[in-house]
Amino acid sequence: MAEHVDPEGPGPDEAPPPLDPETLARRDEALRQVRRFGDPILRATARPVDRFDDALREEVHQMTALMHDALGIGLAAPQVGISHRLLVYRVAPDGPVAALVNPQVEWSSREEEVAEEGCLSLPAVHVEVKRPVHVRVRARDEHGEEILVEASGLEARVIQHEIDHLDGVLVLDRTSRDQRKQAVRALREREAAQVA
Repeated sequence: MAEHVDPEGPGPDEAPPPLDPETLARRDEALRQVRRFGDPILRATARPVDRFDDALREEVHQMTALMHDALGIGLAAPQVGISHRLLVYRVAPDGPVAALVNPQVEWSSREEEVAEEGCLSLPAVHVEVKRPVHVRVRARDEHGEEILVEASGLEARVIQHEIDHLDGVLVLDRTSRDQRKQAVRALREREAAQVA
C-alpha cells in the first residue's frame, strides 16, 4: 500500500512537501522493483509458506527495506514477484514492522468505512475503497510463531489491502466502475508519458 496521507499535513488542494533528491532517487529505485498493474503475478493466488527458515527471514528483511525506500506502509510478496502468502507493514513511520505469514481474517466488523487507498503496484492511482473498520487476523511470524492481530482503522485497512494482494485482488476490484475507468486511464497515460 502506498504511503498514508498525513491528516495534519497538506490538504487535498495542496502539494505535499517535495522529497529531497536522495530520498526521491531511493524511492524511484525501489518502485522499479515493484511489480506493476498488468503483471500476471498480481492476479494469481499466492502459495502458503511452509518453511520458516533463514531464506524466509531474508525475504522479510528485503521486503521491509523495499517498502521503506518506496515510502510505502505495506507490501505483499507477490508485489516483488514472489508467490508467497507473506506481507509486511508499518503504519506509524517510527513504529515496528510487522510480518504476517499465511494470514487469515478470522473476523471483521460489520462497521465499514470508505477511505482513499493508493498502491505501490498502481503508481499515481488513488481510489476510494470500502472496508471493515476492525479485523482479527491469525497468522505466523517469520519464525513460525502463531500470532493474533486485532487491528482497527488504518492498520486494519493496510492488512486487508495486503491480504487482497495474496488473493490476486487489486484496489481497482473494490472501487466503483467510474473510479476504475479513471484509474486505468491514468495508468495508461503515465505509461505513455514514460515511453515518450
